[in-house]
Amino acid sequence: MFNIRGKKVAGAGKMIMRSGSRPGVDRVITPAGGVTRGGQPLSYNRAPRPDLAPWVARYYFTKVDAPADHQLNCGIFNDTAMVRMQLRGNWKAETLSGPLEHSHAALFFGPQSRRMPISVTGSFLSVGISLRPGVSYALKGPKIGEHVDRIVTLDDIGMSSQQALSLFDPDIAAEDCITVMENWVHSLISNAGGKLPDPVSVRFENASFINPNISVAEFARDCDVDQRQLERIISRDFGMPPKQVLRRARALDMASHLRGVADAAEGEELALRYYDQSHLIRDFVELFGMSPNQFITRAQPILTLALESRQSRRLEAIERLAPGAVRPWQ
Repeated sequence: MFNIRGKKVAGAGKMIMRSGSRPGVDRVITPAGGVTRGGQPLSYNRAPRPDLAPWVARYYFTKVDAPADHQLNCGIFNDTAMVRMQLRGNWKAETLSGPLEHSHAALFFGPQSRRMPISVTGSFLSVGISLRPGVSYALKGPKIGEHVDRIVTLDDIGMSSQQALSLFDPDIAAEDCITVMENWVHSLISNAGGKLPDPVSVRFENASFINPNISVAEFARDCDVDQRQLERIISRDFGMPPKQVLRRARALDMASHLRGVADAAEGEELALRYYDQSHLIRDFVELFGMSPNQFITRAQPILTLALESRQSRRLEAIERLAPGAVRPWQ
């Protein structure tokens, strides 16, 4: 039992530990990035070079081999907008605007408020760029609030899908691919004026990494900004109110722990962010569409890849992990 807010309640972490379950694994697929100690797939992902860090959160390169008829039914749940080049695989997504099917495509993903169902058939190759909150507003891009839980082509936001796709050879090596993305992004930022994201959003994102149970009113006082103004800035740059951003951050951290792609030394701390088991179960059912135990036992390679990339970025941002260092789950 853990003592939370003066009451003894069944700890969320102990509930998970008692289950003794290991995260489910799809043993048919072969990820080029290798696997964790627990058999979960890994992508090649890393932080941007320093001059692009104010705008870019992360790059990733995911290459997975699978039988041609193998359908992987999974989902994604990202807290940032992303530009993705789907270079191989037949993809389907259930977006807020309706179902979407694509194979060779350059896409803009808004941030997700909850797990988005995704499936892919056959081997797949996906490369992409995670954008920091506030970048789209600073660079006069699409309004993030209009793209939450949606996917559009780059043509739909005033860019050229054909030009973007022409930059990437399907046989390119991971680091070479990311170098191409960095050069491309650098030119886009320069052409858009290079304005920096709002520092309030930068601080709020970092606070969500450190302690997503922080009071919004307390954060506003710390930033010396009116709470209503804070709520407007966060809704503009994150696409949702600050309390929802923090709730999502708490759930994503816990999900990473349950999938085995988090620092195990933080496990109890992450669990104690939830008041009790019912609080954890309620959030998971609403945000992931399943209970925590179902979340553990199902094979969810695509979602796990996204969680691993985010958790790597988070640990680097709060200086628990040096950029490029071996991650605790590797």
